[in-house]
Formats: sequence, structure tokens, C-alpha cells
Amino acid sequence: MLRSGIVISLHTMRAEGKSIREIARLTGHSRNTVRRYLRGESSPEKGTRKSRGSKLDPYKPFLQERLQEGIYNCEVLFDLLREKGYTGGRTILKDYVKDFRPPKQVPAVLRYETKPGEYAQVDWGLCDYVDLDGNVRKVPVFVMVLGYSRATYIEFTKRCDIYSFLRCLIHAFEYFGGIPKVMLTDQMKTVVLGMGDDRKPRWHPLFADFAAAIGLVPKVCKVRRPETKGKVERGVQYVKNNFLPGKRFVDLQDLNQQALHWCERINRRIHGTTGERPIDRLREENLSPIPSAERWEKYLHEPRQVSRDGFVSYDGVRYGVPWRYSGREGTVREVNGWVEIWADGTCIARHQKVYRSRATVFCENQYAGLTTAQGYAYPRPQARQISSQQVEVRSLDVYEQLTGVGA
Repeated sequence: MLRSGIVISLHTMRAEGKSIREIARLTGHSRNTVRRYLRGESSPEKGTRKSRGSKLDPYKPFLQERLQEGIYNCEVLFDLLREKGYTGGRTILKDYVKDFRPPKQVPAVLRYETKPGEYAQVDWGLCDYVDLDGNVRKVPVFVMVLGYSRATYIEFTKRCDIYSFLRCLIHAFEYFGGIPKVMLTDQMKTVVLGMGDDRKPRWHPLFADFAAAIGLVPKVCKVRRPETKGKVERGVQYVKNNFLPGKRFVDLQDLNQQALHWCERINRRIHGTTGERPIDRLREENLSPIPSAERWEKYLHEPRQVSRDGFVSYDGVRYGVPWRYSGREGTVREVNGWVEIWADGTCIARHQKVYRSRATVFCENQYAGLTTAQGYAYPRPQARQISSQQVEVRSLDVYEQLTGVGA
């Protein structure tokens, strides 16, 4: 068997135009041998170098003991060898250890499955889109996945605050037609204010009140254990990869209408894990019934301060109210594409929602009577000026004496 260097020289001479006979004469090999290697019918012999001893050899028994203990970190081994008197380098140590290093281990996990009606997993995601000016913007998306059926609901919002979260929760429960027993989330700042000394979550008081009102048990998934919330995390990624690419939309309302149609479609597909349609398994979820509207009505209201010029700011838009409510506290509620502004238990203004930021929407007759009232909704206590001429009041007897009457 010829070495690789000799085989290369055979090909080189052949490329130079030499005949097989001449190559055989020059190299001392038979013509059949030359012909066989040029045709590739024989493989060259790998070059072998006579092994020389290394500075590591005396320490290999010590290394094997450390490797048996599961120590494969070469920096740690190098320090241990130096303590034993080793004067060699790191490279030879790494070359020796890599032949014994076990394959990288990924810890096995238990698949997280739930009974019907038990769990819902929720999460926020941030998605990119290009606005009308060509700038890349981010829009939050709320995702809820029911653990048993894998039924999915998504909704895009302007904000990731507690009010948007509660509104999305209510919309999701209404979409599914009921409420699960447990809601699983990570330590999202929207609802988890922190962890107490007992390692229990400190829930946002408004969310805690909401959960208690509808009988929902909130739980936080274990830290660094994403498999306990993997369904919804895969759901967020699925939205980014399968819903948004190539999507065209006018505003947030248009985007959410398309998202709702998309949910209807994917919930009717065969799920890859269950082998069934989520819409069919949803009927088996046995969710708790939706409470009356009054029970969660207050969670749909967001507190707002009316400005001096009679406007309330909501999602980047200023909505007008009658001027008499200027400077007062009120609430805002979004219902089916309309923005309602409430004060003293009464709806004082209602506007169709505008999705263009920094827009100003006036209320009908917003400033009627403002000039006459001089900007004040109620009469102000004021001092009044009176005439300086005072009429002297006398007794009738004085006038009788002057006229001689009764004398």
C-alpha cells in the first residue's frame, strides 16, 4: 500500500503527460500498481508517526481517577496536575481528555399534561411589524392556551399593563366559553410584584381581587423550568412564525380581527401532539361558567384624570368630555370598538375608538356654556358691592312734630 504522498506524485506525473510506463520506471512500482492507484481502485496508506512519550504520560493514572469522578473541566485538571509537578501545556491535556469526555447530557423532563378544565397557560410576547414610515415597531401579544385541548386565543394590545391583561383575560374566557380552575404564568411583572420570604408570589392587588371574584387560582411556573409552561411559549413563537409574517393590517382593530379568524382556523386543525382538533377537545374541558357581567364589570374600567381642557387620554388618543367634568376623576372602558368615559356612575361621553396615536376627538357640545359660566361648573361664592347712599329711617312722631299735626 502506497503512502498518500507517493499517490499524489503519481497523479502529478500523470497530469504532466507522462505515460504509465514512464511513471512506473521513475517510481520503481509496477505498471499495474500505478494504473490501480491512478484509477482510484486502491486507497493510500495513512501516514503513521512513531509515538513519542509526552510529559503527560506519568500523570495519566491520576487523570483517570479524576475522570472517573466526573471531572472533565480541563482548567480544573490542569491546576491539579500543576500541584503534582506537571510542567506540560494545556493542549496535550485537552487532546487526551476529549477522548474520554461523555456526550453532552440534556436532563430529561416529565411531559406536563393536564386534565380537562384544569389549566390555562398565559404569556405576553413582543412582535415586530413595519409601520407606515418604514420603521420597525413592536406590538405586545397576549396568548392563552388551554392545557388539555390546546385551544388557543391571542390578542394584540397597545400596552402590557394590568388593565390590558385583565381585559385580555376576560376576552379569552368569553372566547372559550368558560373559566379554567388554574391559570399558570411565569413571573411576569404585570401580575407578579415579587416573591415573598416564603417564596410565594406577591400578586398585583387588582389581579388578586379579580381572581378571587371569578374563582380562578393563579400559579407561577417553576424558575428555569420552562417545560411547565411550554405550551404557551410555543404558542407565542407560533404566532411570530405562522401568523404575522406577510400580514397586512390597517390598525390594531384590523389586526385583532384577523387574529381571531386565525384562532378559529388553527383550533380546527389536527394538533400534532394530541392527534385531535382543539375545537373538539374544548367541548371536554368542563370549564366553569362565565360569571354575570356585573361581577367583572369593574375590572374593565381604567381610572383616568380629566384634563383642564376637558380631555381624557387613552391608548395615546385624547377623547373629549363635557367641560363641566374638567379636572375630575373618572374611568374609561373599552367595549366593542367604543371608548366610554364614566364619572359618578354615569357614562358622560362615548367615542368610536381611534387607533391613530396623538389624535384628538372632541365631544359634541363639549364647551357649551363655558363662556357664560366663566369656566366653573358650579356658582362660586363671591363678595358683592352695594350702594354707598343709605336712607335714614325716622319715627313717625318726628314728622308729626314738624307739621304740627296732633298739637
